[in-house]
Amino acid sequence: MTRAQIGLVVSAYVMVAAGVAAAQPAVVVTPASKKTEYLAAKQLAAAAPAAAKAKAKVSTRKIGKPAPPVISLYNTWTHEWLAIDADVRASLPADATVDRFLRCHFTNEPTGMDDKLARTLREAARHFGRDRIDIVSGFRAPKYNLMLRKKGREVARDSQHTHGNAVDFRIPGIDVKSLEAWAKGLRLGGVGLYLDSGFIHVDTGRVRYWNGT
Repeated sequence: MTRAQIGLVVSAYVMVAAGVAAAQPAVVVTPASKKTEYLAAKQLAAAAPAAAKAKAKVSTRKIGKPAPPVISLYNTWTHEWLAIDADVRASLPADATVDRFLRCHFTNEPTGMDDKLARTLREAARHFGRDRIDIVSGFRAPKYNLMLRKKGREVARDSQHTHGNAVDFRIPGIDVKSLEAWAKGLRLGGVGLYLDSGFIHVDTGRVRYWNGT
């Protein structure tokens, strides 16, 4: 091939390449204007609170039922707590649990407590709109009861406490005389008012009333 022929081929190749390049559309990237940037930032700022609100709504949705209100019983001798359901339709803790909670603090011995006592404690808290009751005395072992009598304490020889039929209690913030009047209205059994000590006695024996110190 002569030099003239080579020159013609090269020229043709350059022309074809130039034609292909010309056929492709040019892509021009222009920088965003300040106005465009401002509007985009404004849209993002407006969308942020809505997204946060939707997220909070999902994270705080309720799962299941709320916990039922409870009444806390506090044993002033053993410093133990027992929670009972405030709903009168709900069952009370197992008998063994209540018996253990109201055990004789001196001998650490439990006995079978009358079921009516736990229900009475719950009714007292509900009546006065309180969620706590302080237990002063539950079961009293016979030998401990005898020891108290020898010391001149105000305890009956055959106390209902020794049979698991009595409980002494107070409700913080409630006048003890108001508590006594309420307990008498139940006519459940015996009711004793210990004004100086600040508690009442309730038992499931025969109906009778007395005042102590």
